[in-house]
Amino acid sequence: MTPNATLITTQFGPYLSVYDFLILSVILFSIGLFGMLRRKNILMLFLSSEIMLNALNIAFVAVGVMLGDMGGQVFALFIIALAASEVAVGLGLMLLWYRKQKSIDIDKLSTMKG
Repeated sequence: MTPNATLITTQFGPYLSVYDFLILSVILFSIGLFGMLRRKNILMLFLSSEIMLNALNIAFVAVGVMLGDMGGQVFALFIIALAASEVAVGLGLMLLWYRKQKSIDIDKLSTMKG
């Protein structure tokens, strides 16, 4: 008896499927993208990028569970590490910018001179 390689389970429980998680991921990514395009505050840009990265995490884990592979969880861990380093560096730069300009507005960032 050989296992059927084309059989892919898409059921997470009695009420949720992988498509529900992918739809959630698309909605979160859209919210994050909207926040990146519409905000002029550096802190809100960081929060929007975190929402987008978490949406990718949800999609990777959902597809990994659907395929029965641990690759989705491994990619999610790498994205979490990337997000943590982004926050550390970005918040440090933002604090320095705020100390110098007393504002965290993106429009003033373009007029920065040494």
